[in-house]
Amino acid sequence: MKVYFIPLPASSTMTERIEATRKLLEKIDIPSVFKSKDRVGIKLHIGERNNDTHVAPEIIREVVLKIKQAGASPFLTETSTLYRGARSNAIDHLTHAYEHGFTLEKTGAPFIMADGLVGDTEIEVPISGILFKSVNIAREITLAEGIIAVSHPTGHVQAGLGACLKNLGMGLASRIGKMRQHSSVKPYIEERLCTFCKQCIKWCPEDAIIEKNGKAFIVTDKCIGCGECLAVCAFDAVKYNWGVESAELQRRIAEHALGVITGKREKSLFLNFMTDMTKECDCYGVKQDRIIPDVGILASRDPVAVDQATLDLTKQVSGKDLAVTSWPQVNPQVQLEHGEKIGLGSRNYSLIKI
Repeated sequence: MKVYFIPLPASSTMTERIEATRKLLEKIDIPSVFKSKDRVGIKLHIGERNNDTHVAPEIIREVVLKIKQAGASPFLTETSTLYRGARSNAIDHLTHAYEHGFTLEKTGAPFIMADGLVGDTEIEVPISGILFKSVNIAREITLAEGIIAVSHPTGHVQAGLGACLKNLGMGLASRIGKMRQHSSVKPYIEERLCTFCKQCIKWCPEDAIIEKNGKAFIVTDKCIGCGECLAVCAFDAVKYNWGVESAELQRRIAEHALGVITGKREKSLFLNFMTDMTKECDCYGVKQDRIIPDVGILASRDPVAVDQATLDLTKQVSGKDLAVTSWPQVNPQVQLEHGEKIGLGSRNYSLIKI
């Protein structure tokens, strides 16, 4: 599989990044991937509050323009987070996106939340996985004809590497899909935080939440793990054990990534921006310092290959790859190996330098 690479200076400027993005997209020949009237979702990450290392809206605009030149219809897309914060529902997420500059005026494309108001707008997609036979993927990206994943590689405390596969698998799963990747058990109520507002009882689809001692109580045998209670609780009283071990989480991410590209393999493109790379992912609401010099931008039709190339090139530049530099105790190859096993892509690639 081909992976295109355009290098950047160690401390690249926004002007240099924009110009490199243009050259790279010219080489890819976007009109050969996306056709007239195709609805193309651009999966990005807008960064949590105080984060300033995510891929900038000025870069996204270049991607949008290329898709439009092919006659296709691009839209920016994301999903709500499981954790409480600036991106846990569509209203807050979109407001935050606009504050970070991801507006129609600045990017040239509308922003559509792929998983609806609270993260439960989904389609169950059949896959040929090892762990799953179907995965729950955000509805709007499933309905789109094409996808471009614009990923910002970083370290990741559980996966070692957070790049294209994580951007796809975790980033475009519905709330249920995210929970099936992260959670090892069903939810419970922390009594001291519960005000017994009854919202979780109202919205539970299985009537699995009852009153007990003046507090909400989840009947585990009836719970299906949908996460509706997590979404509607305004007091952070619904708790989960997020203790899935690293290797298992990485495999689950890969299988959900397979679900995302199912039905659109021929209309997919994956871009990894190896700039401002940090130890933690862009979900952290703090300003972070980069840990590796800027390397460049990668593009491929293979999500596994583009992540493998990211590890290889960051190692060439700094002596240790991004994952080892960030979290040496976590092996990121698990997600790539599993991706190969299930037919998501290949770790073998030909690097074409531009």
